[in-house]
Amino acid sequence: MRKTLALFSLSLGITLFQPLPIAVSQVSPTAPPAPLKLVDIGTNCKPARACLAWDEQLFSGHGSLKSDRQSLIKSIDNSLSYLNTDKAIATYNNYPIKEITIDRVRRSLRRFRQLVATAKSPAQLQASVKREFAFYKSVGDDGQGNVKFTAYYAPIYQASRTRTAQYKYPIYRLPADFEQWSQPHPKRVELEGIDGLLGNKSRLKGLEMFWLRDRFQAYMIHIQGSAKLRLTDGTQTSVGFVRGTDYPWTSIGKLLFQDGKLSKEELNMPGIIRYFQKNPQSMDNYLPRWERFIFFKETKGEPATGSISVPLVPERSVATDKSIMPPGALAVINGTFPYPERGKKLVNRRVSRFVLDQDTGSAIKGPGRVDYFLGYGDLAGDRAGITVTTGSIYYLLLK
Repeated sequence: MRKTLALFSLSLGITLFQPLPIAVSQVSPTAPPAPLKLVDIGTNCKPARACLAWDEQLFSGHGSLKSDRQSLIKSIDNSLSYLNTDKAIATYNNYPIKEITIDRVRRSLRRFRQLVATAKSPAQLQASVKREFAFYKSVGDDGQGNVKFTAYYAPIYQASRTRTAQYKYPIYRLPADFEQWSQPHPKRVELEGIDGLLGNKSRLKGLEMFWLRDRFQAYMIHIQGSAKLRLTDGTQTSVGFVRGTDYPWTSIGKLLFQDGKLSKEELNMPGIIRYFQKNPQSMDNYLPRWERFIFFKETKGEPATGSISVPLVPERSVATDKSIMPPGALAVINGTFPYPERGKKLVNRRVSRFVLDQDTGSAIKGPGRVDYFLGYGDLAGDRAGITVTTGSIYYLLLK
């Protein structure tokens, strides 16, 4: 969803997060260390289901999860489409790890697609991948491969195309003269007011696209970068990120914690929402402190789109720092994530999932950050809101 925007998970304000020789690129001695290391994952891990690249979610009858094999194939096809673009060619021509080329990434995806389409079990796919693919592990921010995972999603909200007494918090399209705006750009408070209702006094007057009835929902669309909308006339549509003003991410969760408004246990999105529901006047203080402002376009029901301009697939797309990670490439993530059980209770499970690197974010920096796209709606939001975990990510390329 074009995550050159503040990420949902970071709104929580939480800053928790024997290999073979480094895959050395032909760079100067002063260049930063390579973000990925070629590693030997070995063959002695037991039991197999607890080992890297055991992805039971692809297969019906394995575990309690519904098979999403076709979703993974769709995500692979999306990356292959991207790799045929001039943008991809230019990016890989300058990619610092020289053995990771666009041709190798493309061949790896095509072969992996064949394996996914024909594998009969997670064990068979795991064995094939270990036999045919090299594993490049992210070094993480600590140099030891530890990566902080968070998650994001696309909300579904009620909205109106016209302002009413109930629907009064707008989201805006991009001004036609945005490229001519002088810097520093106007801050959020200058564009929407301290209460989000600057209205006719805003320089954005006339650019309102949709109106939300809840101020925090409008703010969440800025954080997430996209949303599906159920309109008051009975129709449905969606919006997606276009551009944002040039300000860094500010975590309202962190501010609430520093001010003693939230305990460490409450430092998650459900906790933030509960606080503002009980203290709506506090939004006037905290929301404007993220100074960046996001502009949108109507996408008419199209899926959320990543920074490489392909649709994001729930639980099969991730966002990383695209200045150092290979865009569109195949990866496998290992981490603990919340999954629903009976009664909608969320339970953490340690899982290994094949994913495609298709998105980025202004708050996702360095080799130690990954944001995991969990899909649409309330359940995805509930899961994303409590996802903060440390794990690892490996990029897979044919040997």
